[in-house]
Amino acid sequence: MVKECDVMERYSLRPADSYIVINKTILHDEDRKILTNLYLPVIGTDAIMLYFSLWSDLDNSLIISNDYTHQKLSNNLRMTINEIEEARYKLEAIGLIKTLIKRGNINNYIYELYSPVSAHEFLSHPILNVILYSNIGKGEYEKLIKTFKLPRFNTSNYEDITKRFNDVFESVGMTSYDLSLEDIRKYNKLKLNINSNFDFNFLINSMPKNIDVNKVFTREIEELIINLSFIYDIDAVKMSNIIKGCFNERGTINKEELRKSARNYYQFDNGGILPTIIDNSQPEYLRKPLGDTSKRAKMIYTFETISPREFLMTVSSGNEPTRRDLKLVEDLLIDYKLKPGVVNVLLDYILNVNEKKLTRGLVETLAGEWQRLGIETVEEAMNIAEKEFKKRNKKSTKVVEKDMKTPDWFDKEIAKDKVGDGEENMLEELLKEYK
Repeated sequence: MVKECDVMERYSLRPADSYIVINKTILHDEDRKILTNLYLPVIGTDAIMLYFSLWSDLDNSLIISNDYTHQKLSNNLRMTINEIEEARYKLEAIGLIKTLIKRGNINNYIYELYSPVSAHEFLSHPILNVILYSNIGKGEYEKLIKTFKLPRFNTSNYEDITKRFNDVFESVGMTSYDLSLEDIRKYNKLKLNINSNFDFNFLINSMPKNIDVNKVFTREIEELIINLSFIYDIDAVKMSNIIKGCFNERGTINKEELRKSARNYYQFDNGGILPTIIDNSQPEYLRKPLGDTSKRAKMIYTFETISPREFLMTVSSGNEPTRRDLKLVEDLLIDYKLKPGVVNVLLDYILNVNEKKLTRGLVETLAGEWQRLGIETVEEAMNIAEKEFKKRNKKSTKVVEKDMKTPDWFDKEIAKDKVGDGEENMLEELLKEYK
């Protein structure tokens, strides 16, 4: 669920722009394990590599780095400047870094590094834990849990003989003095910053009269509600009904029951699946400029503005895609690093030439080729798919079956056709062949 940033704010980074890294926390080897095992499946390899690279830029005191250019970062990571900025957005969103900028002919950036949350905090988080589970599946999730579990040891036959502080130390008189602790290094972690428009006024007013809302809606509970409403797409009306079933005998909200009820609500409405990160659409900077009114341009626009999940639902008459198909799409986005619009074209092509079946081997073969060719835009994907189809038919000694379908966008003539004024429902019109 990666939300698109404002177009003016995206991809302003330039190779010559400089940066320094400031360590705002204390980092150690256990953090590497947490980042690799827990964060990586959520934010991807590029973001984790960027974090480790910034960490390695710190000097021997692990506090502040030298001044570097982003070109150096791009060369070291074998990533483009745009990919670095995309990875940075993910690190910012998940609370691992803060970014400051001083603008000029050459912009100067400061990257503040923060600690990842502990394994316990991550695995009990209402958003992070759900996305992790969705991305790696039940089997891998259970294996992961075991790696972070503490071993149990039976101490029932042992006596606790630990000394207390005052058993060992005595209090002595001394001159008082003031000590500022503001600049002393400590563990620092950032919370997920979610810009929510959740209607708390409605929620509070909808509670039963016998409920002490000041006692119930603590800061911790409000934060949990915002997280749950975000990850499960629950508005205040639905959340009100869920909360009413989660009060305990003390008249407060049972947090675990609230989390469970919100999850069950989402799964009931979505065929038992949990939310995933495949709902993003083509980035703005890779979209075709508006203005062209040909049917081909309209098709390109459609592929650019819907997510792969929405595309699969459309070609399945509105039915939720299977878990297998969703996992395949996630692999295309994460492992093959294909853009959402390119994934839509790839799916459309395979469905047409392969009897509406998404055969993993066939999809991954084409995805690997497109990744190596650096295909990023929908138009590039459509052009390469047409070439692939022609090459495939040239090699074949058999006559192509008459009922074999090809995507409408293979016909170059449609570029000359104007779309009629009555075609208001673009998505239905362009993809109606699947209905």
